[in-house]
Amino acid sequence: MRAQCVRRTLLSLVLGLLFLSTAAKGKCSGKYHELLQQLRRQADLMQDTSMLLDPYIQMQGLDTAGLKEHCKERPEAFPSEGALRGLSRRGFLRTLDTTLDLVLHRLTDLQQDLPEAQHHAKLNIRGLRSNIHCMSQLLLGSSEAETAEPTQPAPVATPRPTPPSGAFQHKLKGCRFLSGYHRFMHSVGQVLREWEDSPSRSRSRSRRHSSHPALQRGARRTRPFRRDRRRVPRGQLPR
Repeated sequence: MRAQCVRRTLLSLVLGLLFLSTAAKGKCSGKYHELLQQLRRQADLMQDTSMLLDPYIQMQGLDTAGLKEHCKERPEAFPSEGALRGLSRRGFLRTLDTTLDLVLHRLTDLQQDLPEAQHHAKLNIRGLRSNIHCMSQLLLGSSEAETAEPTQPAPVATPRPTPPSGAFQHKLKGCRFLSGYHRFMHSVGQVLREWEDSPSRSRSRSRRHSSHPALQRGARRTRPFRRDRRRVPRGQLPR
């Protein structure tokens, strides 16, 4: 189990450094499916509770009967999967980027509780945000359509000291936050798995589906109009 956790940590570190290196060079892949696969892999990695939540529970002594049940996500702390599915692709990416920015700040508060794990998590988040920026450019149609720079890493803030009397509540708060974060990344991965078509095919298909009913209604309206214009000779009934 420990060896598996070490392998995942190393994979996380390698992927984070790889994506950050690509972003630092200012290069974005112009291939939709290649970017999509990278986003999916990152979401799968970041939803794994062994990366943050499990070590946090162990280090904080919450892995005992009766305490783990308190590590449930606080309602509405993160966008739900249903809310994410209701967004457009670009709206989804903007929401994901904004949420990850807040996560970066929150992880800074946990750097004393998870010094190594939160550092690796930050690398993964920054790499994911770089790919979010690249996908946003691709969905706009070209890299020239958006001149904004990739999102910069959140500033490192000095962690606020926790009063001794609230130490246990502090542990539960961190535990619930990490539980919600992993659940949120699972929802992100589920939504990304629905992005099968290229943006151009998706748009053209939606236009075809939306235009068919209107064409059919128009056809039904015009048929009786053409029949009414035929002249019937006097003394004969229309056939």
